[in-house]
Amino acid sequence: MDLTPPLSPDQLLAALRDSEQPGQRARAFLEEGQARLDQAFDQVPIAELVHGRARLVDRVLVAAWSLFGLDGFQDVALVAVGGYGRGELHPHSDVDLMVLFRDTPAQDACSALEGFVTFLWDIGLEIGHSVRTLDECETLAGQDITVATNIMEARTLAGDDRVRQALSDRTGPDRMWPTDRFFAAKWEEQTARHRKFNDTEYNLEPDLKNAPGGLRDVQMIAWVAKRHFGGDSLEALVEAGFITRTEFDAVSRCLDYLWRVRWQLHSLTGRNENRLLFDHQRQLAERLGHQDSNANLAVELFMKEFYRAALALSVLNDMLLQLFDEVILRAGEPDKVRPLNRRFQVRNDYLEMSAPDIFRKHPSALLEAFVLMAQNPDLKGIRAATVRELIHCRRLINDDFRNDKANSALFMQLLRSPHALFTQLRRMKRYGILGKYLPEFGRIVGMMQYDLFHIYTVDAHTLLVVKNMRRFRYEDQRDAFPVACEVFYRLPKPELLYVAGLYHDIAKGRGGDHSELGADDAIAFCQRHGLTSWDAKLVAWLVRNHLTMSVTAQRKDISDPDVVHEFARTVGDLVHLDYLYVLTVADINATNPALWNSWRASLLRQLYLETKRALRRGLNNPQDKQDWIDETRDEALKLLAERDHDIKAIEALWANIGDEYFLRETPWDIAWHTEALLERSNDRDPLVLIRESETGQQGNQAEGGSQIFIYTPDTRNLFAATVNALDSLGLTIMDARIITSADGFSLDTYIVLDEHGTPIGDDWPRIEHIRKTLTETLKHPEQFGTTVSRRMPRRNKHFDVPTQITISNDIVNDRTVVDVQTLDRPGLLAHIGRIFVRFELLVQNARIATLGEKAEDVFFVTDLDGQPVSDPGLCERLRDTLIQELDDRSKDDALSVTI
Repeated sequence: MDLTPPLSPDQLLAALRDSEQPGQRARAFLEEGQARLDQAFDQVPIAELVHGRARLVDRVLVAAWSLFGLDGFQDVALVAVGGYGRGELHPHSDVDLMVLFRDTPAQDACSALEGFVTFLWDIGLEIGHSVRTLDECETLAGQDITVATNIMEARTLAGDDRVRQALSDRTGPDRMWPTDRFFAAKWEEQTARHRKFNDTEYNLEPDLKNAPGGLRDVQMIAWVAKRHFGGDSLEALVEAGFITRTEFDAVSRCLDYLWRVRWQLHSLTGRNENRLLFDHQRQLAERLGHQDSNANLAVELFMKEFYRAALALSVLNDMLLQLFDEVILRAGEPDKVRPLNRRFQVRNDYLEMSAPDIFRKHPSALLEAFVLMAQNPDLKGIRAATVRELIHCRRLINDDFRNDKANSALFMQLLRSPHALFTQLRRMKRYGILGKYLPEFGRIVGMMQYDLFHIYTVDAHTLLVVKNMRRFRYEDQRDAFPVACEVFYRLPKPELLYVAGLYHDIAKGRGGDHSELGADDAIAFCQRHGLTSWDAKLVAWLVRNHLTMSVTAQRKDISDPDVVHEFARTVGDLVHLDYLYVLTVADINATNPALWNSWRASLLRQLYLETKRALRRGLNNPQDKQDWIDETRDEALKLLAERDHDIKAIEALWANIGDEYFLRETPWDIAWHTEALLERSNDRDPLVLIRESETGQQGNQAEGGSQIFIYTPDTRNLFAATVNALDSLGLTIMDARIITSADGFSLDTYIVLDEHGTPIGDDWPRIEHIRKTLTETLKHPEQFGTTVSRRMPRRNKHFDVPTQITISNDIVNDRTVVDVQTLDRPGLLAHIGRIFVRFELLVQNARIATLGEKAEDVFFVTDLDGQPVSDPGLCERLRDTLIQELDDRSKDDALSVTI
């Protein structure tokens, strides 16, 4: 397909001169040309489009240069620089230009140039331009590596090419930025750029130009190659023997893929956008031909392809930079070589093969290399030539290789290594060894889950789980993970934990229950690697139940001894509990750092300790609820007696409070509440107490959050009014315990965190502001008006989370359970509370959990008589109303509801 612009430069110039509105004619030429390029997207290689866009813009610039008479001036050149200098443009790329004068320009040239630049802006070109003399450019290039790089890629569009050539001579490596300084500066520049993206290819909304594995990494290689070898393309590296033809073809395919994505991203957004924001990912997936399947969304398949391309480019970038380092920065330095064993040696602190055919003669060395790296933590890495051979020989890993006991022994030796396990597993993944040795792992490389809960791809998350497990060995982690660090050292075989970590999400993307499918894979792994039957069953159990502890802690009432006993029966013994606790903590921290806050930590710690006590009592000897209640009352009474409070007054106050209060509150909190109630002087205003958990109180449920206690006359819309006020104060509700006394007062406890996921702390002005706001709101909760009106976060808008409602009756505790899963948004709890008011329901308890963009909240409600909802028709209407209203609200940017 011919993509040559329809008019030659001379023909276009004539058309502009003949037109009464040359700007409109030039704009139409660009638009018509771009439309032809867009239509050819699926018919020609992307490189032809990228270069075709540059040629299209060339025509306009050359014609406009003559239109404004600039071709009549001597010793001046219009020069394309940057990506445009390479002849590469996407639909809305910046057009980087330099007007280069040999000497200071005359005033009439400057006037003509001003009209030229204005014309370009008027016709819609996003130009970045500079006007400089040769001397100015030379000075700037000597000071700034970016300027020197741009000049390296310059090409003349119009004017005197001898001026540009003179600049090239002045700024060449023999005059400034010799190859070693140039390479060191560009490497430092890349390191700083990667650091901005957390040194990972797997950002949730990646920048396809600047992030690791992006277009800049390819350009980095090309810049160094051009400076060192003088070549005009990456292919010069093949001729110089730096990369193989196979590697060149691989990087070309990845580069073409990124160009295709960028072309469509520009076309979709209508601007020079390089970030794959959630706003665009679904549409890009469709434009690039992906379709939803039973196991994966089209957007997940698209992003998997993107991440794999980025990883491949990143690996090649790493390998070539190490080669450049050896050839350029360390040229002439004597090598320090020492043997490590018969197959490997150490050269300048890097591991390398002792002979070029080691992997072909001894395929087991493909795993041995990483075992040696783990055993020698002083090594800096693997030499680039050895990495290349690793990648080339990974095809030798087949079923025979995997079933070889020597190889399975090597892999288990790596898992038992005391040093750098995560680092070696990550290396194995980057070089494609781990995915070949464990094909089930290879299937999850680059796999994303399109939500805000999982912020890493499945493979990156899996290795982070292992990394977190390893962290629990270190003393400096005890403050952050006191229980996990203590428990870790009790594990009889830590390698079983690592295997469970590797396999807990291994079956995602296949459809079906990934925990069950992953457990089957884990058993197969254990059998192949010679683990005992007991070990295999433990690993499979951990994979099958890896979500059980977090779900129990966050979605069930773990102050209920029946809930703890049920969980203890699932666990069975202390060994299983220890392994599961460490796996759960590592998993949550590797899913999304924002998920791990002091409140979730305290919930898991409480569940672990209560379950441990239940196991010690024996599964056939569960704790009786009444015993629990009596123990709590006695301990609280003892605390109050020590402070000289009147026992009769306390018992009179407690006479109207039911057993539920003593079941769900701790002795320390009951003493705190009671003391304040006995001492308050104004019985008419709501009592609002706020404090942090007190340290050293074993099992205190408020630990990890700020506790707000409210004592006020019970009203139907008390819950809705309270949660709306807390939301307006910027507080996130983690837990709500609503208890009504016999004389009509509500004793409500809310556990909250601030907007940063931390307790309020000792910010007394803020605490007083919260207290006053709640007090004023709850004086007249029946006048509660509008809910919070704040914009939904940008990212949340792009997720479709259909509301799911499950309603069931808790016969044991005489209440109805309403499980709500919906899109999180400001004012959600108040809206749900409003619906409960309408249906004449009272909220007795609530478990609040936000997982990315998804809210998973559980409400325990009763009717106005304190009984569970027994009318099936009412339950059905409640369910339908919640679904309809919450789904309707999720479509709005902001929520504004009037009660």
